[in-house]
Order: sequence, then C-alpha cells, then structure tokens
Amino acid sequence: QDSEVLRTRDPQLLAQCEVVVDVGGEYDPQRHRYDHHQRSFTQCMRSIRPEKPWTTKLSSAGLIYCHFGSQILAELLGQPEDSPVVTVLYDKLYENFVEEIDAIDNGIEQGEGQPRYSLTTTLSARVARLNPRWNQPLQDPQVG
Repeated sequence: QDSEVLRTRDPQLLAQCEVVVDVGGEYDPQRHRYDHHQRSFTQCMRSIRPEKPWTTKLSSAGLIYCHFGSQILAELLGQPEDSPVVTVLYDKLYENFVEEIDAIDNGIEQGEGQPRYSLTTTLSARVARLNPRWNQPLQDPQVG
C-alpha cells in the first residue's frame, strides 16, 4: 500500500526493487519477478494452478492475478481464500476479464472456429474510454 511505483528498464534499479512486473525478462515468483517477455516463458493458469482449466499463455497481468488474485479477493470480501465465493469470483474474473488481456497481450487470436476466450471488450477500447471525446475542450492533465 505504501510502495513507490518506479517505471524503468534499468537493470541496476530493477535489482533494488521488491517486486518487478512486466520488465526484467524474468519470471521467478519466489523473488517477486513477474515478466513474460522471454522465449522460454510458456506459463498458463493451468501450469501454475493445475486445478484451473485455462491454457492461454499468461501476460504479466495474468501472472499477478494468478499469484495474488485469490488473496486480494478474499481480503476485499472478508472471506477465507479457499471459500466457495472467492473461488467462483476468481474463476469468473479470470474467464471474463483477465484471460482476454493475457491473450491480446500475447498476440493470441480469439480462435479458428470455436473461440478460445470470451471477448467482452478490448484493452484498446478500455484505454480509449479514458481519452477525452473529440469535441471536448482540451484539459491540462496536471490540473484535472
């Protein structure tokens, strides 16, 4: 909660970080390194959590969700991490939100014939909603 967010690719600075996400070319959950940008990376939800059915290659977002999603949901809901409510919500959020991000980030087509994942919206559409409309007056982002 009180952590500083640092955006860098500088290996010397990354080495000092407690958690590194989406950079660094390393997946090592024991050291809290969550990058999927190496040729040898093939992890999916099922390979990390064998009780889960999904085989879409994880992005860094999916890695964080895979490792911490249940814990975060349990805390937010005031439920034990292994409660049925947390399990169902975890699965639904992955299947209907995070898996799409994983697939798009990794360049995985939705499918040939039967879709591999649900497309409820695109990441590009989500980001576009944050942009001002074409006919809105320009605002200084520093002012709000």
